[in-house]
Amino acid sequence: MVYLNFTDLSEEAQNRLLENSKKDVERKFGDAIRKYVKENYICFETVIEEEALRNLYSYTYVFNI
Repeated sequence: MVYLNFTDLSEEAQNRLLENSKKDVERKFGDAIRKYVKENYICFETVIEEEALRNLYSYTYVFNI
């Protein structure tokens, strides 16, 4: 679960969530993504960012108001 303060949904908070998601994706699927990138000649950072955005939808958010 990701706990968020409802008053802290600034751009910095969103970027922090995205960075955490990138680390999470790389930790879970890094080897598979590297293999996919190598086979398809695409940018690793682009794939990580796309997967991190998808990964954000799998989180359970709790908002403190």
